[in-house]
Amino acid sequence: MKRKLASAIVIAGVMVSVAACGGNDGDGSKDAGPDSWKGQTLTVWTMDGSAPPQWSKDVQAAFEKKTGAKLKFEIQKWDGIQQKITTALSEDNPPDVLEVGNTQTPAYAATGGLADLGDLKQSIGADWTASVSESSVYDGKQYAAPWYFANRVVVYNKRIWDQAGIKTTPKTRDEFLKDLDTIGKKTDAEPIYLPGQNWYFLDGLIVGQGGDLVRKQGDKYVSNLADPKVAAAMEIYKKYAAYSKAPKDKDEATPQQATVFAKGKTGAFIGMGWEAATAVQADKSIEKDLGYFTIPGATADKPEGVFLGGSNLAVAQNSKKQSLAKEFLKIALSDQYEGELAKLSGVIPNKESLESNLKGNAAAEAAAPGASVGGTTPLIPEWAAVENTPNPIKSYMTAVLNGKSPAAAAKDVEGEINQRLAQQN
Repeated sequence: MKRKLASAIVIAGVMVSVAACGGNDGDGSKDAGPDSWKGQTLTVWTMDGSAPPQWSKDVQAAFEKKTGAKLKFEIQKWDGIQQKITTALSEDNPPDVLEVGNTQTPAYAATGGLADLGDLKQSIGADWTASVSESSVYDGKQYAAPWYFANRVVVYNKRIWDQAGIKTTPKTRDEFLKDLDTIGKKTDAEPIYLPGQNWYFLDGLIVGQGGDLVRKQGDKYVSNLADPKVAAAMEIYKKYAAYSKAPKDKDEATPQQATVFAKGKTGAFIGMGWEAATAVQADKSIEKDLGYFTIPGATADKPEGVFLGGSNLAVAQNSKKQSLAKEFLKIALSDQYEGELAKLSGVIPNKESLESNLKGNAAAEAAAPGASVGGTTPLIPEWAAVENTPNPIKSYMTAVLNGKSPAAAAKDVEGEINQRLAQQN
């Protein structure tokens, strides 16, 4: 999934108007149910690249046949979308259904811009995977529905692993580190390309350690970077980075790690499945050597924690067609069409039972096991400001890789993190 999971800091400053304009319960402006559907048009915003044309066509046909209403998909660009959604949710006639980034959902929900979908959760969401549904809940209420997700895997060069005499992919973290050590000793390849600021990989490791980046202090959130669980995750990151020559002060896009991998002199990198296509675009000869496996955890029975990036579907609080919008969600998120989306796009569906649709897609098959143990960055509106450039957690990572203790590195940046968290208090 080629997307930027950008921070939503703009939401905090602008979305206050949504709360004032939202909440039109009881004013008679919402649709009256199935009897009012025929002849109406439901507007759905989806992001560029999210909905395959065949999926959209099939869902549209099913929706129009069942409801008698028309369905209009409007494709949006990711660039500037937070501001655009902010404005739309504050208007009297917003799009009825919107795709929203999973980590951005709490910010929209906090201001009253999204409708409560608790009844939808009860009717169709009993078996949504808990880890992917978490981001659609805010303050104990279901303000969106989980749609699709993606997470990082290990992309590796089969030729290099064969040269090192490694016959099977690792099932535990220790086995993975041992394999990297073997590649370093038996080949002239860089065992793994891991820049010092692959921040979302670290977030997954923190999830795997059961840690969190914030904690509640009174009525506000503050940094939890000094937590021993976060430090343990950073130490794991440091073990992997020891096998890499990548710069300690750059992230995976500077330079693009897939382009480095495409040169054929790197054993592996940790990234999104779609990055393999970027490598092939850079050098087609790498395609025959591509392989994928799930990031292994401490034990073979549980993969490593991963950051789950993806999208939810939400209904605008100011929509006058809410029952029709919910009917759309029932169709779009049904096993038939959620499964079709997974099959066509290779994304992780919202139910583990639908992951069989990923069969034959090697990258997606490698990603799927991590979904049930994955997580996100803190699901609070206040978090958005923390990831703004320059991201203080990236500075923390570089400091640790350059020899500073996790505790000392955390102390250096926690003041900045707390200041950013306080911007929305």
